[in-house]
Amino acid sequence: MPGPGPAVTLRRLLDGLYAAAAGLAALSLLSIFVVMIAQIVLREMGRQLPGADDLSAYLCVATTFLALAATFRRGEIIRVSMVLNHLRPGPRRAMEILTLTLAACVMAYVTWWTAQEALFAWEIEEVAQGTVAFPLWVPKLVMPLGAGLLLVAILDELAATLRGATPSYVRAAAERAAAGDYTKEP
Repeated sequence: MPGPGPAVTLRRLLDGLYAAAAGLAALSLLSIFVVMIAQIVLREMGRQLPGADDLSAYLCVATTFLALAATFRRGEIIRVSMVLNHLRPGPRRAMEILTLTLAACVMAYVTWWTAQEALFAWEIEEVAQGTVAFPLWVPKLVMPLGAGLLLVAILDELAATLRGATPSYVRAAAERAAAGDYTKEP
């Protein structure tokens, strides 16, 4: 019996990447909590956790960038859809394609420049100026990874929209609205 087709395999791979990045973002958020609790406990003992502020900042960046693609796919990134909601299906699809194309261009630019910044930090062996000399290419690398994954998610949606499918973020918002859940509606 033949296995799943290439489209199904690619869909599973992409969804797995989005979920894995979201899982790493959740782990990063949990790590911020652990660092903050450690700071509190150590402060009560008259001690400090060296580099805690820097580490928390790096983890905050990781939390944000790694969650972008999954958040986008679930329709939980703020979108201004006041105009789109009033368009007929044909013009709406054209506007979705235009918007996704522009978003892809912006994210390609962000991915490129953040990758250049991480590469430069690695080349010059840049370290943090705080109490712990963290190599800065490590936290800087999370930005192009997260931005690049968001770029892939946007291109994924653009390809689906060009094929005539409804974008996943539109479907997710419609499903929430049908269930009466307006808590995450942009």
